[in-house]
Formats: sequence, structure tokens, C-alpha cells
Amino acid sequence: MSITRKYIDEKGRLVMTRMGKLSDGDDRSFDIEFWQSLTHEQRMNAAWELVTDYWSMKGKSPDELRLQRSVTSLKRRRG
Repeated sequence: MSITRKYIDEKGRLVMTRMGKLSDGDDRSFDIEFWQSLTHEQRMNAAWELVTDYWSMKGKSPDELRLQRSVTSLKRRRG
């Protein structure tokens, strides 16, 4: 048996916890419920936080991260 708890923290973030035996959590329903309860913006912020954490663990500054910009020339065909 597992116990699930949900609340909004002081910064307005959703916090969900589940306590139980590992064998109780074999399905991914808890994870799916959590991620589906977030807005698109909250999911993007969480993903970006993972990227910056990874970059920092590699010893690099997160300030180096930015979107890749490519220059391309497009010409319209006359037809």
C-alpha cells in the first residue's frame, strides 16, 4: 500500500510525494499523473532545469547555453 500526498508549496509549485514499498510502485501512474497535472510552461521549466543541472555537473557555466542559431538562405522558385 502506498500513500500519496499533494500540495502547493510557498513558491506556488505543485509537490507530490508517494510513500510505500518499491514493489507498490511498479506502474508509472504516479509519474504520469504528476507530469500531466503540470502546465506546458511548468514542464518546459522542469526540462530546462534538468539541462542546466546537467551542464553544471559537466563543469560548464549554464550561461553558455542558448538556442542554436543557423543562417540559411531561402529563394522562392518562380513557376
